[in-house]
Amino acid sequence: MSEILGLGLDLCEIGRMEKCMDRLSFMNRVFTEDEQAYIHSRGVMAASSMAAMWACKEAAFKALGKGVTTSMKEVEILHEDNGRPVIRLHGRALEMAGDGHMMVSLTHEAGMAAAVCVWVSGS
Repeated sequence: MSEILGLGLDLCEIGRMEKCMDRLSFMNRVFTEDEQAYIHSRGVMAASSMAAMWACKEAAFKALGKGVTTSMKEVEILHEDNGRPVIRLHGRALEMAGDGHMMVSLTHEAGMAAAVCVWVSGS
């Protein structure tokens, strides 16, 4: 039976991410190539998606109870064909999660994006 090991919540202002979209150094520091491709594929929703993904990265670190102690790119937000977001952990973030995995929910509305991450035991 799975057990909840941690919970994280974060909010991000969409306008803040909109200002960062053209900063290549920021994009390369925070988002993987696959994440950037997804963001750019979103058209008019790009900044909203980017803000939700940023919030998700922050929420994932909060769920792990460690704060952002490694590269933001080690928490990768991907999307299944049906649009469902999933988290793939890499490097130190994967080590912190141990045998657990993350469940996530993203939303954006009225200039804000939010993410909730639940760290659950087992795979």
